[in-house]
Amino acid sequence: MKEVIQEIQHWFAQGHEVAIATVVAKEGSSPRELGAVLVVNDAGEVAGSVSGGCVESAVVDEAIACLADGIPRLLNYGITDELGLAVGLTCGGTTDIFVDRLKPGLFFDRLVAAIQNQSAFALCTAVSGPNIGAKMLIFGDSSQPPIASLGNSAWDFLVSQDAKVFLTKGLTQLRDYGNLEECDPGETPSTQATQVFIQSFLPPPRLIIIGAIDFSSALCQVGKLLGYHVTICDARSRFATVARFPQADQVEIEWPHHYIESIESTAIDSRTAIVVLTHDPKFDIPALRAAVRTNAGYIGAIGSRRTHSDRVRRLQEIGMDPADMARISSPIGLDIGANTPEETAISIFAEIIALRSGREGGRLTGGNQPIHPR
Repeated sequence: MKEVIQEIQHWFAQGHEVAIATVVAKEGSSPRELGAVLVVNDAGEVAGSVSGGCVESAVVDEAIACLADGIPRLLNYGITDELGLAVGLTCGGTTDIFVDRLKPGLFFDRLVAAIQNQSAFALCTAVSGPNIGAKMLIFGDSSQPPIASLGNSAWDFLVSQDAKVFLTKGLTQLRDYGNLEECDPGETPSTQATQVFIQSFLPPPRLIIIGAIDFSSALCQVGKLLGYHVTICDARSRFATVARFPQADQVEIEWPHHYIESIESTAIDSRTAIVVLTHDPKFDIPALRAAVRTNAGYIGAIGSRRTHSDRVRRLQEIGMDPADMARISSPIGLDIGANTPEETAISIFAEIIALRSGREGGRLTGGNQPIHPR
């Protein structure tokens, strides 16, 4: 959604009608993640992707039909289905895509504001049931009330409770709420099951790079490409400049351990990566000691095996226990034969992604695990 929001705003400003297709469920190999979107306007213009090309044409046709008849639809594409074969779904998995009209107005404005402010929120959409297409926004900030309704107070309550849990874990999922008999006064109880797609939107994950060197610039570029909020931190003001790191969100001239200790604990979570590139004990030893005291999901330090052996000795001397030292990835990155700063940046992020996904990082051609988590 974030990557197409400007296109949608532009189309609305031109007076176009817009349909949005969202990946709400998948099984087996599927090229796009849950929540991936494709948007289509009434002139046939397209932005985004829901399949990397496999079923795009068929989804665009459905989106244009939705604009014409105003009827939301939940589509299923699979390799064993006649429809899947007809549109060229060859990856071996199945995917469910919900297509609906997206309208300008207060709800859309609040959605845009939440995205632009990098707020934590969940977009909840009924993809089946009597109120198919109904949407509701639930915010991570409990002081902000929900926006809109799914059409039933019982659904609103249950979905909002689930959405708050999802936000704490960064989850996105299709939920089945069955047949809810409770309804507002004057409403007829529904006998039709309701499925709600709950999509979590969180502030960007953080990448904290310790050391303003050439490797830091390459890592910053890759981090921004992958959607990270990137901070460069170095105590040396001649190196830590905005001119040298124009893509960084922040450039901090500070002793790295002081900077890490100054950040609120809630700002460093399991999605945070702290990468120490200074290659200088007076910087990296205090920085690593501060880093292991946080909840960062990844902590890495550049250097050879000999350098890391010396680093381990120094960390032992200041009392760091083996469990904390085991959190430090060094030598940093996956073994891909990286030499240049750019290749090293790819190696480091490959390790970050593999660790996050619970994978070893070997070649897919020689493995037997599913390519995509089931």
